Amino acid sequence: MNKTIFEISKMDCPSEEHLIKVKLDGISGIAHLDFDIPNRKLTIFHTGEIDQIERSVLALNLGGKKISTEKTDQTDFGEKADQKKLLWTVLGINFAFFLIEISTGLISRSMGLVADSLDMLADSFVYGISLFAVGESLTRKKRIAKLAGYFQITLAIIGFVEVLRRFFGMEKLPDFSTMVIVSIFALIANVVCLYLLQKSKSKEEAHMKASMIFTSNDVIINLGVIVAGLLVNWSNSSKPDLIIGTIVFILVIQGAFRILKLSR
Repeated sequence: MNKTIFEISKMDCPSEEHLIKVKLDGISGIAHLDFDIPNRKLTIFHTGEIDQIERSVLALNLGGKKISTEKTDQTDFGEKADQKKLLWTVLGINFAFFLIEISTGLISRSMGLVADSLDMLADSFVYGISLFAVGESLTRKKRIAKLAGYFQITLAIIGFVEVLRRFFGMEKLPDFSTMVIVSIFALIANVVCLYLLQKSKSKEEAHMKASMIFTSNDVIINLGVIVAGLLVNWSNSSKPDLIIGTIVFILVIQGAFRILKLSR
């Protein structure tokens, strides 16, 4: 058995972890993947050569770099039986907040909330790909990833068009209090998701501070929407909401292209 360690400089949250898992799925010889998100390290236990595995890791453009390869006698990796249950929990939280934010965003006329809801949906896609494709062929998994990526891009483009319409039109101000309150709850939900996934990664309980230091884009987006809501109230203008909406739609499209890499 060989043990190869990769540094993944852009592995900031569990979303990248699941992208890597799906990308490497189907490669013969891989016995176990060990993710260290706080230190941005990936350890792969495998038999045979590392060339195909390394090419797949680099193809994701997550800043992957092979650090070392060595022999190991380790064969017991202690997988947790409840890992899949926790993944279902995270998927449920993300999808629930997608529904909450898309509905409150439309009601409150906030593009920031609408955009953030699509980011939550993007995370649901990533977790869903890992769950629903279990036991399926590699071809089917790639097909699922492609459909999810294109659907996400379509929603983001529709969002961009709506931002432009509101920017040049005469729209009522978004309800800043709804923006702030809903985003605070979404922020809490994202922190809980990160904590649960970090906890499932090792025998010891993961430290919340580690999750917050290497926070995901979701948490940054939540804070951005909160700030935008406060600026809407302070400036009596919808421009801060449209700006944060545009930024989030760009992040959503970037995430979509990352998902599409899995279909190659």
